[in-house]
Amino acid sequence: MQSAAAETVRKIRVLAVDDSALIRKVLTEIVNQERDMEMIGAAPDPIAAREMIRALNPDVLTLDIEMPKMDGLDFLERLMRLRPMPVVMVSTLTERGSDITMRALELGAVDFVAKPKLDIVNGMQVYAREITDKIRVAAAAKIGLRRRSAAAAGQPAATPLQSLANRQISTEKIIAIGASTGGTEAIKEVLMQLPPDSPGVLITQHMPEGFTRSFANRLDSLCRITVTEAVHNERILPGHAYIAPGHSHLLLKRSGANYMTELSQAPPVNRHRPAVDVLFRSCAVHAGQNAVAAILTGMGRDGAVGMEELHDAGAYTIAQDEASCVVFGMPKEAIAQGGVDEVVPIQDIARRILTQINARGRHGIRV
Repeated sequence: MQSAAAETVRKIRVLAVDDSALIRKVLTEIVNQERDMEMIGAAPDPIAAREMIRALNPDVLTLDIEMPKMDGLDFLERLMRLRPMPVVMVSTLTERGSDITMRALELGAVDFVAKPKLDIVNGMQVYAREITDKIRVAAAAKIGLRRRSAAAAGQPAATPLQSLANRQISTEKIIAIGASTGGTEAIKEVLMQLPPDSPGVLITQHMPEGFTRSFANRLDSLCRITVTEAVHNERILPGHAYIAPGHSHLLLKRSGANYMTELSQAPPVNRHRPAVDVLFRSCAVHAGQNAVAAILTGMGRDGAVGMEELHDAGAYTIAQDEASCVVFGMPKEAIAQGGVDEVVPIQDIARRILTQINARGRHGIRV
């Protein structure tokens, strides 16, 4: 028989910040239904939240964006500067809301949940599992990691890399990237370093419909390569990156000598659509040794089996290291699966990708 001490598990202490009394009530009900978490308070605005954080010391904050007295982004920026803690944004699913959510992730929010515009009570209940899963992930995430000074670590952030030694290989090679929690900033760090003649890049980031376009637009404004949300049956060009839309799996296919995109609304894989395993498996089939793949920060094991298939097909495979991951879940599972050639800090992944592209283009070898 288990002792009472063994049965007692410290619950994740959650504080909700939302100007809607209805949302606060629904979030409280969702959280308190879970055995491993509890809602310890609910604040109607950031000013009240500030005092409640001091008094209650929550483990995770859920935070609305548009609120009275202080904007959610302003509050998040101050919070991450003065008292970094795990934050899950509760964001309205609109174009403006998705743009602001991208900014929240840049400021240090761990993840976000899309708040329905209509039928809020039933809509939030539909997202109950997603909300509680993301609270659990946030509670275990490394907070403030993205805000550390790269210069203080003796390494510049997102240093642009030089063009390929042989530009002709850009059309032969494919780069595939998969990520989840913490991935928006990790993907940004990789893409900002890639040169304009980089091989085409296919990216699956776990993100709901309505947010992937804002993510692609944000990256396009920052990178030397062109970044777009992928569309079906599109030719993959050098110097371009294609983000899987939130409603579909993204796959690689061939049409003659050309690489093409394929979008599929097949059922979710590993509970995700888009799924990293789907992308990686298609690259294993249609690119094989001409692919270089990277699996970045994220919870779960999506991508582990697909990366093993890529590796077995002759691709070079890279996993982000634990120290630079917000959540070392997906890379850890890929490593355990046996399909990873190299484990690399996030700031070095772009360089290692291009090193492999150059070497394999000339000699077909791994370096």
